[in-house]
Amino acid sequence: MSVARIALHPQGPHFSRLIMGYWRLMEWQLAPAALLDLTKYHLDLGITTIDHADIYGGYQCEAAFGQALRLEPALRHRLEIVSKCGIALTAKPEHALNHYNTSKAHIIASAEQSLQHLSTDYLDLLLIHRPDPLMNADEVADAFISLKQAGKIKHAGVSNFTARQFELLQSRLPFPLVTNQLEISPLHQAGTLDGTLDQCQQLGIKPMAWSCLGGGRLFSDDTYEPLRAELEQIRHEVGAQTIEQVVYAWVMMLPSQPLPLIGSGKRERIAATVAAQSITLNRQQWFRIRKAALGYDVP
Repeated sequence: MSVARIALHPQGPHFSRLIMGYWRLMEWQLAPAALLDLTKYHLDLGITTIDHADIYGGYQCEAAFGQALRLEPALRHRLEIVSKCGIALTAKPEHALNHYNTSKAHIIASAEQSLQHLSTDYLDLLLIHRPDPLMNADEVADAFISLKQAGKIKHAGVSNFTARQFELLQSRLPFPLVTNQLEISPLHQAGTLDGTLDQCQQLGIKPMAWSCLGGGRLFSDDTYEPLRAELEQIRHEVGAQTIEQVVYAWVMMLPSQPLPLIGSGKRERIAATVAAQSITLNRQQWFRIRKAALGYDVP
């Protein structure tokens, strides 16, 4: 089975239905050649979109990926590269504390550093990583416009924004924000009711979904034993191989059509996630998972 492609926005771009997330790249401890092989592996499955951020791995992940890409530069044209900026961590000595920085200068400098680290001339998509209480929408818009006009980014979007924050930034831009990358999982269902996913439907935007498995808490936290039991029961009912596949099917069933991020560098788990595309839950199974995760029924 190959991964389908989907338009993030009516005006593009088209991304793979599943996205390879590289935020834990440094934990995988892969030499550049091994990382290149992993990238080729998921490309052959149809996972052409990859997700980075300037801060991942203490500002190391993008450079590590770029080192692998330099071994075979032609591979860049088979990829859609997403990165994020706007968080400043103490991993850099000039930052006295972790904070947000969505100033025009910081956005442009971060984007240009990502380009250098990733060994590419452009990003397919640049996102503001987190809402910033000091965000000046006009300044962020100026940064996006400058980067787009220079050909350094093809598209712009946001991550973890509320619907109102999204509207504010969109009101300052002459081109569309094409996605909102959100935490979406049975463990984190806020977006299903707080209007963010409704806004995506309204605008024809497909959100990107991070931490679909709760950052591993689904498997390690005893609090979620009832959820694991329900997922196991539904796994048998739908013929899935793993409960992870059931979770990804649950996320993809949302009418806003989220694009889940895969956070594992293990090939068997990547392949299993691809197979989740063929799993169909009925409405009651979806709500059984909701109830098991939240601990209560619908009103």
